[in-house]
Parts: sequence; structure tokens; C-alpha cells
Amino acid sequence: MRAFSQLLDALVYTRSRNAKLKLIGDYLRRTPDPDRGWTLAALTGELDLPAVKPALVRALIEERVDPVLFRMSRDYVGDMAETVALLWPKPLDQPAEVDDGSISISNVVDRLATLGRAEAPAALAEMLDRLDASGRFALLKFATGALRIGVSARLAKTALAQAFGIDVDAVEEVWHGIAAPYAPLFDWAEGRGPQPRAVDVPTFRPFMLAHPLEDGSVSLDDYAAEWKWDGIRVQLVRVGGETRLYSRAGDDISRSFPDVAEAFDRDGVLDGELLVKGEAQGGLAASFNALQQRLGRKAVSARMLADYPAFVRVYDILLDGKEDVRTLPWTERRTRLEAFAAKLSPDRFDISALIEADDFDALGEIRAGARDAAIEGVMLKRRDSPYVPGRRAGLWYKWKRDPLNADCVLMYAVRGSGKRSSYYSDFTFGCWTGPGQGEGELLPVGKAYFGFTDEELKWLDRFVRNHTLQRFGPVREVEKSLVLEVAFDSIHLSKRHKSGLAMRFPRISRIRTDKPAGEADTIDALKRLVS
Repeated sequence: MRAFSQLLDALVYTRSRNAKLKLIGDYLRRTPDPDRGWTLAALTGELDLPAVKPALVRALIEERVDPVLFRMSRDYVGDMAETVALLWPKPLDQPAEVDDGSISISNVVDRLATLGRAEAPAALAEMLDRLDASGRFALLKFATGALRIGVSARLAKTALAQAFGIDVDAVEEVWHGIAAPYAPLFDWAEGRGPQPRAVDVPTFRPFMLAHPLEDGSVSLDDYAAEWKWDGIRVQLVRVGGETRLYSRAGDDISRSFPDVAEAFDRDGVLDGELLVKGEAQGGLAASFNALQQRLGRKAVSARMLADYPAFVRVYDILLDGKEDVRTLPWTERRTRLEAFAAKLSPDRFDISALIEADDFDALGEIRAGARDAAIEGVMLKRRDSPYVPGRRAGLWYKWKRDPLNADCVLMYAVRGSGKRSSYYSDFTFGCWTGPGQGEGELLPVGKAYFGFTDEELKWLDRFVRNHTLQRFGPVREVEKSLVLEVAFDSIHLSKRHKSGLAMRFPRISRIRTDKPAGEADTIDALKRLVS
């Protein structure tokens, strides 16, 4: 546990990407199996110890210290694992120098993974009793899976690849087909075994991603244009008689969308956008808000299947049967895709249509006029581009439609976490219910925690502290006097919110100290923006 603790401490205080790669790589080279494999699982978010949840940790610490002291300390520190690690009382029989050598990463997994929720608290507490504050912090981060140390799954895999001189794309290719602690990967990396390959296993392949089209234009002679749909990116995989539906993060979501998974009955791998059909749209794609009704559900009722029928709008093909076609140019893959999709159920699959435009300026006009509920912008794909993992310059671009804007009034604020734990950085804002500006009451219409600079964050934090009306636990209600200009991609009707509205990707674009709160927008004005 000490080596893992030292790695976490080093990563927390390191900003450089290259330095993080070296820290993780050095750890993986010098740490034996299976400890390094379990650490890699934790860094990539693949570790799951079902019996250890944040609520269990809170219950343990509140049995040992005053709950009020814990909550006040948690509010100040901003991180539960760090707070518990510092507050955990030292057992009376604990020696001055704590030796955590007997607690290894694999010991933790072997013990906690086999325990139920009734036995896990005592086991975790016994481990915490044997560690110092640094070890306790590392154990809690590891066991709960909430590392938050600025390391993405891709960066951890890149560190593995660089440490052993192997191809990171080859690692990504088989990642979801190998379970932690990844013995076949390390055997290959150190020359003890063959390179793992995804054969006859419905495994996830890394997605090809797009760069934002910031400035300038591209020639439509070189690039094809199609709509950027506002659903969730998915990969359909069928091989060896099994079908899997994967999210962009590589999570298997087949159980949440059995209607789609069961309908994909041809061997191959397709890339597309998962959407839901809407009655108001005449059976066409509904807004993201409709899709949200089905996201994250482990079991889907018959009524849910009927009310929110899912389908996939496909736009690329990776494997045609067993043939890997990713190296072919986009134009050839498109021809393959059209032939493949023609044999699929039209109720569950269709092809993302290409946009016909004479030139880039004409495409811009088409894009500007698109306010379909499921359209997020335009995709531009180089006609000769292969399908390659990650973002590669010059191949695919995303040209999102211009955001909508509204002037809203700040209503509530909550402290952030991690680096923002000392600041009020999560802001809830509202608009007026009356027929005119400043009339009626304010109802919340959204929440945002980005879009502002560090200096603006400090200014907003001071405003919240100086204009607090009431406190509700971690939430502060503020004086309704500050107008925020909020940008958002789209807005939809929602029965889940009191205002009847749900914003998509809201962010604070400007602090309007020049505008009185009475001149902020109304709920009716926002409803007129519903697509």
C-alpha cells in the first residue's frame, strides 16, 4: 500500500502530463503482479468493489468521531477520503511507527471483493486501523474508486504502453476483452506471452474522434458533411453469436437497450448515435431529454420500451463481417455501411444522411437554420480518411451549431470538489414565471459549473459569501440580484423539473453586473426556444 500511496501523492501534486506518464510507468515497471494490474484498474476506473461505498465510509467515521466535526471538516477539506484519513482515530495499541507492508493492493482486493455489505465495514475498519494517514487516504481512494487525481483512462493506458514500448492503440483494441489485473497484457509487455487479440469476442474498439472546427473553412471536395446528432455515441458489436452495445467510454449498455441489441443480428462492428423516437416528431429522433429517460437503467420495463423506443443512426463501419475495414478510406467504408445497413431492421437502424451543399458557405447557411431537436451541429469527414482511434488532425471535424443564450438570475450555490473545494463554483440560476420580466417568481432553469475564468470564479465566490440569505446544509441561497448570461446548446420540455424545462450543456458565458435582475428572461421566453 505504501508504493500506491506514494504514487497517488506524486500524481496529485504533478501537473505535467509527461511527468504523470513517467510516474505511472515507473510504478508499473517496478511493481509485481497482480498489484500493478489492480492499480491500473483503479486508474482507468475499471475497479469495482461493490461492498465499499461512500455511505459505508461515512458511517464508519461517524461511529468514531463527532458527526458534526466530520461534516464541518469535510466541508473545509473538500474530499471525503482525505477528511476520513486525517480524522480516523489511532487505536490505543497502535505502535508509533505504522508498518503497512502486510497490506498490499492485492490483499485489499482479495478481501473486500469477497465480502458482502454486512462484513465489509469491519474488514475496512481493521485495515484503516493498521495504516497511517497517507495509507488510509490511498486505501479509501482505491476502495471507493473515486481517485480524482487528474489521470484519465487514456493517459494510464498510454503510460503502460510507453513504459514497455508497446502500441497504445493495440492496448485499447483488447482492453475490454481482458479482465483486471490484466495478466495477458503484462505478459505481452514483458515478452512472456503473445500479443492479445480480439478474436471471436464482442469487444469494444476505440472510437475515432473529431476536432472542433474553430476558424476557417474546408473544401467540400475533400470533406463530406453530415449532421451531428444529439444522442450518445455507441458501438454495435456482433461476433461469435453474441451482440454487445458499448458507450463511448467502453461501458456495456446492452441491458439498458435490449431492443437495439437484439435487433443487431449481423456479424460486424458499427459506429453510430443512439437516439429515441418521439411521437411529437412523427416517429423521428426526439431530443436528448427523451433519451435520458432510458439512460443508466439496469432493467427496462415494457412500458419504457414502448414509450421511448430506441434506435441507432449509424454512420461508420469498422468490421464488415469478420473483415476489418478501418484502413479503407471513408468513401469506401460509406459504401460498405450502406450495403450492411440495408439488411438491418429499419425500425432500429437507419443511416445518417449526407448534407448536400454547393460549397462551405452554403453549408454554413444550412447549419445556421437547423434547430431540429436532435441536431447538435455538423460533422465534416475527410473523404480519404481511415478510421483511426482518437483525434487525428485534419481528418474529422465537428462544427457545432451556435449556442442559445439567456439572461438568468443566480439563486443558489454549492461548494465544488477537489481543487475547487474552497470555492462556491456550482451555480443554480432561474428565470421569471410572470408574463413580463421581473414579474412572478423565480424558478430554477439550470445549473452550471464552468464557462468562467479563475478570476471570475473568485469574484462569484465572494458574491455568494457576501450575499447569502439562508444555508441549507452545503447549499447557500443568495440574494436574487446577480444576472448571469447562460449559453446552452438546446432546451427541451421536461416533466422532471418544476420550471418544465431542461437545458442541454449550460455554461456561464458572462457575468452581467450591468443588468438588473428584473430584466432577466422569463420562462415563457425560454419555452419559445424549445426545439
